[in-house]
Amino acid sequence: MVIDCSKYAGKCACGREHTMETRAAVIEPGCLFEFEKYMAEFGVTGKRCALYGENSYAATADRHPRAEQQIVLDPTGLHANEISTAEVLAKLEDDVEVIVAVGSGTIHDIARFCAHERGIRFVSCPTGASVDGFCSTVAAMTWYGFKKTLPAVAPEIVLADTEIIKNAPMELVRSGVGDIMAKYTALADWKMAHVLTHELLCEKIYSIMQDAADTVMQSVPGIVRGEESAYADVTYALIMSGIAMQMMGNSRPASGAEHHISHMIEMEPEAFPVKFPAMHGEKTGVGSLIAVREYKRLAKIEDITPYITDYAPIPEEHFRKFFGERLADSLMKENENDCLAKVSREKLSASWGELRRIIDELPTEEYLYGLLEMLDAKRDLASIGVEESELPVLLKNSPLVRNRLTLMRTRRMMKICEIE
Repeated sequence: MVIDCSKYAGKCACGREHTMETRAAVIEPGCLFEFEKYMAEFGVTGKRCALYGENSYAATADRHPRAEQQIVLDPTGLHANEISTAEVLAKLEDDVEVIVAVGSGTIHDIARFCAHERGIRFVSCPTGASVDGFCSTVAAMTWYGFKKTLPAVAPEIVLADTEIIKNAPMELVRSGVGDIMAKYTALADWKMAHVLTHELLCEKIYSIMQDAADTVMQSVPGIVRGEESAYADVTYALIMSGIAMQMMGNSRPASGAEHHISHMIEMEPEAFPVKFPAMHGEKTGVGSLIAVREYKRLAKIEDITPYITDYAPIPEEHFRKFFGERLADSLMKENENDCLAKVSREKLSASWGELRRIIDELPTEEYLYGLLEMLDAKRDLASIGVEESELPVLLKNSPLVRNRLTLMRTRRMMKICEIE
C-alpha cells in the first residue's frame, strides 16, 4: 500500500487550505529493502545519518538503510528530551543533509527535533506500530520535566516495513492500539469544543480520524491471531493520524482529555506519585477508558443548569502545591489565557443536550475494555503505575497540562467537581 499524501492538501470545505509536508507513505512487507528506490523516486538526496536505538538496529540488521553515518542510542532510560537530543546533535556530522529515523516513537521524536534544529530533511522508517506521531510536524518531548510539543520536521517519506513491524514486541502494537483508541474521546472533545466556542472543526479531518479508529478496533482479533494485514491496518491508522494532524496544523484531531491524563502521568507532579513508567499508548488507552467512563457519567445528568458555576481561574498556589516548583511556572504560563474562560454559563446550559448526544455516540467503556483485554493490554491505573485512589486527583488536574478545551476541563464549571 502506498499513500499519496498530496491528495490531502489543498482547499477544503472547512474554509482552510490544508498543507502537507509528507509526500508518500509506503506500508508493505520488505519495503526497507527498496529504500534506495524510494529515495531516488522522491528525490531525497544528500548525505544521510541513520538514527537507531539498539533494539531497532538489531531488528533491521538485514535491511539497514544505506547511510554515511549511523548513530545507535542506548535504550536504557531513553526519552525524547533535552538529554537525548543534545547527544544526537553533538554526534551528528556537520554536513549531514538527511536524518533517517529507524525505530519507534522515541527515536522519531528525537530525529524530527534534530532535523528541525539543523534545518535538514527527515525520513521515517517505523519498526513498531506503537504511536501516531510518525508523520507529525511537531516533536512530543519531555522538556526539563514539562511535557510539551516542540517545532520539528515532518518526514518527506515514510517506509513502514510490515515484516519488521509484525515481529516487533507485542507491547508496541498494544501501545499503538491504545493511541488510536484515544481518538474517540479526542474527537468528542473537539466536537464539544466546536459546540461551546465555535472552534474550527474540519469534517474531512474528523472523518479520517474516525475511520482510522474504527479500522483499528476491527483489526484487534487479527492482531491476536498474528495476521500481518492487521498490523498493516494499525500502521495505516497511525500514519493517517499523523496526516490528519499535518492537515490541521496541530494535534487537536488526535489528542483530548485522554492524552492530558497520559501527559500528566509522564510529568510526575510533586503531589502525584507514579510508581513506574508505561508506554505512551498504554497510558492513552487507560486514559480513554477513564474519560469515556466520566463522560458517560456526566451525560446521565439531563439538566446541567443547577450544577453550573461561574468560571474561575486556577490560583498560583494550586499549581505550586500540586505540580511543584519544577513544573509550576511552565504550567501557569500554559494556562494564562485559559480557553475555558470563553465558555459562559448560559452557553454550557443551552448546549448540554447537544453535548450529551455527542457523548452518547462514544463507544462504551465495556467495548473498549474488551478490546484491550483481548490484547492483554493494560486496562487500569494500577497497571500504568498509578494508585486507583488517585483517580479524582487525576480527573481534576490533568486538564491543566494543556490549554485545550475538553469536557474534562469544563468540569471546573460544574459544582460537582470543583478543584479543592
